[in-house]
Amino acid sequence: LECDLAMNLVGQPLVRQQVMKGLREFLENRNPVKPLVMSFHGSTGTGKTYVSSMIVRYLFQGGLQSPYVHQFSPIVHFPHAERIEQYKESLKRWIQGNLTNCGRSAFLFDEMDKMHPGLIDVIIPFLGPSWVVYGTNYRKAIFIFISNAGGEQINEMTLDLWRARKDREEISLQDLAPAISKAVFENPQSGFWKSGIINEHLIDFVVPFLPLKRHHVKQCVISELVQQGLEVRPGVVQEVADSIPYFPEEEKIFSSTGCKTVTSRISFFF
Repeated sequence: LECDLAMNLVGQPLVRQQVMKGLREFLENRNPVKPLVMSFHGSTGTGKTYVSSMIVRYLFQGGLQSPYVHQFSPIVHFPHAERIEQYKESLKRWIQGNLTNCGRSAFLFDEMDKMHPGLIDVIIPFLGPSWVVYGTNYRKAIFIFISNAGGEQINEMTLDLWRARKDREEISLQDLAPAISKAVFENPQSGFWKSGIINEHLIDFVVPFLPLKRHHVKQCVISELVQQGLEVRPGVVQEVADSIPYFPEEEKIFSSTGCKTVTSRISFFF
């Protein structure tokens, strides 16, 4: 996994470091005191979903298709605000049932920024350091929250640091943590709004995904061409990278969509 992250995850040194630290400490401990809880933040196309699917691919046979990996999307699973009580009940039962089947399960919560506030708190008993909940030892489970919330603040901070001539390899979690906190945990629109998960400090690793620069986008184009078995032509790489919008307006430093639209754009230029 570490090697794959180093080779294929572009422009995210902080992510590699945090994810590997979290997984290594957790998996090397035969009796963890609580489940591993990670929260991924950043704007579109920076690698959040990519990294979470990579983690489960290495930890579970069948990856996302494994019966022990469970994905939730607010738009798919919890679309109606008026049915929140019903969702709470079914989510609690679902997690409890699956942890009873296998304590080493993984739960991925997509688009936490679109989750109804209050809903996620129903899983608090499964995230803390108790011995057993509802008769099940669940402390070997992994929970990953994925969110675009905080993306704007991470982008602004990265831009400020770039203007201050600070290399992205030098950006630390301390540089970004306050901004993420404000955007994610103090925002009434966020799924984490006034959440006990935050108040009880149940998230072990907050992982910020930085905006990607033009040369990172080019790396994504090259790796996509290789994956599709196409010839890597410098002209095509340049054209695809140039077709993507960049911000801020004047300097055009960072890709507005990360690497998200690279795959669909390649066909236009090949």
